[in-house]
Amino acid sequence: VTYAANDWGGGFTTTITIANTGTTAINGWTLKFTFPGTQKISPPGWSATWTQTGAAVTAVNLDWNKTINPGQSTQIGFQGTYTGANPKPAAFTLNGTTCS
Repeated sequence: VTYAANDWGGGFTTTITIANTGTTAINGWTLKFTFPGTQKISPPGWSATWTQTGAAVTAVNLDWNKTINPGQSTQIGFQGTYTGANPKPAAFTLNGTTCS
């Protein structure tokens, strides 16, 4: 998982790339992470169904990007707001497995 934010002070957009580095297809995915600061997603985001409870964020595939074959990736993203700093999340899980 690659997390890239474009920050303009109090607001940001983020693009997340989910790459399948394994040898079997991912057929349906749920990405989870926790914001370390005050960040809030401004729904709806794109290329996933986004939800946020407190600092915990969940993104679930859409029908058209649910399968990620080996060596392929998909990009998803959202717009958000924050106060203070905008540090990136420290860890991500995909279908319950910690991502590198």
